[in-house]
Amino acid sequence: MKKKMVSLLVAAALCGTMMAGCGSSGSSADSSATEAPAQAETQTEAPAEESSAEETQESEADASSGEQEILEFYHGYYQDESEWAAAQAMRDIYDAFAEQHADGPVTFKAIAVENRDDIVSAQVAGGSFPDLVDAGNAGISLAAIEQDLIYDLKPFIDERGLQDAVGLNYTQHDRDGHIYAVHDQIESRGLWYNASLFEKAGVSEDAFADWTTFGDAMEKIRALGDGSYGYIAGQGSCNIVNAIMATTEAGRGMIASDLTEETINSAEFAEAFKTAAQLDQANGSAHTTEDNGNLMADFNTNGTVGVLFNGVWNASAIDASLTDALEPTIFPGNVAIASAGGGLAVANGMSEAKTELALEFIEYMTSAEVQEKIFTEVQANPCNTTLDLDALAEASGDPATIKLARACSLVNGADIVVIDMSYSWGSDVSSAIINALMECAVSGTDIDARFEQLQKELIALIG
Repeated sequence: MKKKMVSLLVAAALCGTMMAGCGSSGSSADSSATEAPAQAETQTEAPAEESSAEETQESEADASSGEQEILEFYHGYYQDESEWAAAQAMRDIYDAFAEQHADGPVTFKAIAVENRDDIVSAQVAGGSFPDLVDAGNAGISLAAIEQDLIYDLKPFIDERGLQDAVGLNYTQHDRDGHIYAVHDQIESRGLWYNASLFEKAGVSEDAFADWTTFGDAMEKIRALGDGSYGYIAGQGSCNIVNAIMATTEAGRGMIASDLTEETINSAEFAEAFKTAAQLDQANGSAHTTEDNGNLMADFNTNGTVGVLFNGVWNASAIDASLTDALEPTIFPGNVAIASAGGGLAVANGMSEAKTELALEFIEYMTSAEVQEKIFTEVQANPCNTTLDLDALAEASGDPATIKLARACSLVNGADIVVIDMSYSWGSDVSSAIINALMECAVSGTDIDARFEQLQKELIALIG
């Protein structure tokens, strides 16, 4: 499968195909806090051209002559503040770092782009890598690693004692003793539910005891007959598959590894998919979407849906009128989904001064000071495990931040915490599963037959 992944990445770059968007950043409202809102306008700065050998020599000559070098940093926070306040908060963090080093030997230049995955993919296909990039959902490609294009951050983390500062990155991003990326936020997913709607339907928190009680609760909400429905299905339903597989040791092992034919044909995968499909079919195809953002207002603003599968960052999207009603929880079985995601990656082979500044930036982004801002201003789950999120939330006095702290605590303290399978299995696999689930939501669809078709599709994908 890994060989196929490499060839697909290179082919995608050569054809100029747009890759998936965290941070994160994609267009999905179900993406990480690094992700752009679904309706974001494009404000893309032109990507830098791939560096030739001649340009590299010129850069080295400039460095030796005392001229200031430039460290280019690509990130996905291009949205206007009025559209997405978190984007401006992140840009402010970057600008503060640039100001701190304005008089140094290297200029820090943050470049906001919508298509950073395209930029990275194209450069990797040409045998190079951006100076510094906040990798999106595509993550760090095997092609870049095999070409030795990315700096190994683990020695730096160990030397500086940053294990607690980088948190989950230290284990999830470990590749045979190497760490090629550090994400300053942890993509943390669970459930949000409307407590008022639950009470109206005669449903308690016991609904989250298991997936059977969950299904029964959704039926009671639908039975209200007032236009309310159980949950936003489709993209979110992939989380059901993820969470059900996490309840067994075998399933957890499958999620954490590359997708194989054995996993595709396993009883664990079949049970997870079919359970999600049955729930979706009962929930109704009208409440299914490939992008949660299309129906988010039903939950966060209108209060007409019982449950939303989304990240902890949803706290900032809740309408003030529903602040008291909407509550966070985690998946049945005390399961949470937490992923280091993409993250900050540094190019190999830069000058000593540029590399030093890039590493200092990673230490800066994972510092307690910056991580507090990522929690209170960006409204995301910080990677630094030393922060007291409850204390920060109480000090802020902001209702959304208090809900965010509660959601983060539930995810961080879950009995079972697993990675989002889209990172280990690939976005193409996730898309195939979502499409199959959406088809199963249509009344009368033969779920068993559609699952058999999905198995064939997935086997073809992994090669």
